[in-house]
Amino acid sequence: MSSRLVCNVLDHTIGRREFLGSAAAVALGGSTLGAELKRRGKRAILLFLSGGASQFETWDPKPGRPTGGPFQAIETSIPGIHISELLPLMAQRLHKHTAIIRSISTANTNHDGRDVQRLLSGERKDTGNLETPSLGCLLAKELSRPDDRLPANLAFYSAYVGLTANNQSDFAGFLGAPYQPINILSRLSPESNQLPASLTDHEHSERDRLRAALSRQFTVGRQRDVTLASYGESFGQVRNLMAQEKLFDISDEPLKLRERYGNSLFAQQAIVARRLIEAGAPFVRLNRGWWDSHGENFEIHASLVPDLDKVMSALLDDLQDRGLLDDTLVVTFAEMGRTPAINNMRGRDHWGRCWSAALSGCGIKGGVVYGSTNADGTDVAEHPVSAASFFATVFQALGIDHQKSYIAPDGRPVTLTPYDTEPVREVLA
Repeated sequence: MSSRLVCNVLDHTIGRREFLGSAAAVALGGSTLGAELKRRGKRAILLFLSGGASQFETWDPKPGRPTGGPFQAIETSIPGIHISELLPLMAQRLHKHTAIIRSISTANTNHDGRDVQRLLSGERKDTGNLETPSLGCLLAKELSRPDDRLPANLAFYSAYVGLTANNQSDFAGFLGAPYQPINILSRLSPESNQLPASLTDHEHSERDRLRAALSRQFTVGRQRDVTLASYGESFGQVRNLMAQEKLFDISDEPLKLRERYGNSLFAQQAIVARRLIEAGAPFVRLNRGWWDSHGENFEIHASLVPDLDKVMSALLDDLQDRGLLDDTLVVTFAEMGRTPAINNMRGRDHWGRCWSAALSGCGIKGGVVYGSTNADGTDVAEHPVSAASFFATVFQALGIDHQKSYIAPDGRPVTLTPYDTEPVREVLA
């Protein structure tokens, strides 16, 4: 009896909503198809403030209050809106292309990879024991195309406290290995991105062909294995990545531009991220750490926030100057905020009840500040925003239906965000 191949569940990533949408596209002359084609050019950069930046020393200062700390608030280009004096460059640009959400409220108050993974999966409670993909991996999947020359998910780390192979906050899960990040640690380019002197390009190509042939032989007469298939696709990305080696070399960038970004590793990695986005990479994550300021919070933020201010403003200007910002969403986020209370080490501890994030560029209405906290920043005063709602906003800004369904390995439909999640429409263009 001849065996038959069983469909990979990821071959059918369409749910009821998508089926009805496709049918409507036919009836309406392909309007849904037009929206899909428009979405395909979108890209995303996540500025992840590893360790948890303080909302008080960034987007939601409380000067003069017992919780406020020593820094002042400064006027911004949005009338009546003030942010920390440590962000003067962003203060001048808020009206152009950035929205601030001051009322993020999440359960997570931990750095552990699994806990951050749950946060970056939208703190879901509707999927039982199924580990759902994180935001970056979902964006990599949704924004990538079959003909992309670059990996779908690249992640740069300037500090990677606690990062190990088994403790990562990015988790592709049933999406497969091609959407798991390629981590670049304290460098500008992936390790071993060049052939060793003892191996010619032809020999490397032949080895890859041999690997592919052995993989095909292994699958003959077997059910299709999702994991094996996804790793096969990952190996196929290696030569593409090596062929794009020059993208990771910023030496040909004008000195004036490099000075605009600054000299930190984070700044240099941001330039590489822009080059990758410009070359068609769908998603890049820049991890700027380490913000875990249990002691000397104000000294730590006095060092880190100006670097964030310089890099973020330079990146947004650079993307805009190149005509890329309208199609690139920049998400500035962390795993948590910091406590209103200042401890006896002049530090702020972990805090999820109310903190801030920013969205810039593609699909975002610049000059909007959504939500608020009370006078001392101890609780949300108006419009709490969950992790799921924030991610729905990210998806919608990029033209992605946040209720799109995938079929999980157990046969369940899994939407990008939990059912009935609503995005923050006030910040969407």
